[in-house]
Amino acid sequence: MTTPLHSTLKRALTIDGREYVVTLTQTELKLTLKGKRNGVELPWAQLVNGEAALAVALHASLGAFSAKDKTPAAAAARAVPAATANPKPKAKRRPARKK
Repeated sequence: MTTPLHSTLKRALTIDGREYVVTLTQTELKLTLKGKRNGVELPWAQLVNGEAALAVALHASLGAFSAKDKTPAAAAARAVPAATANPKPKAKRRPARKK
């Protein structure tokens, strides 16, 4: 006995230290980085049509999760240290006028 998929089903995954959300609907499977909207979408029709359609969809999606979305540790390593950053000067406030 199987249960039909009538509503959206979401589950969390951790792959290589990165968190993702898998969304299953009646029409497609979607994989996104947690907290993001855009991701890899694969319609069920492409999945069941055969290996060729699946391979094309997978190769086209390789750039969906680019290096800029890597783990926070990798992002911190690329960040400029605070001591060398050029801080924006604060605007000087004038004292309030007395009436």
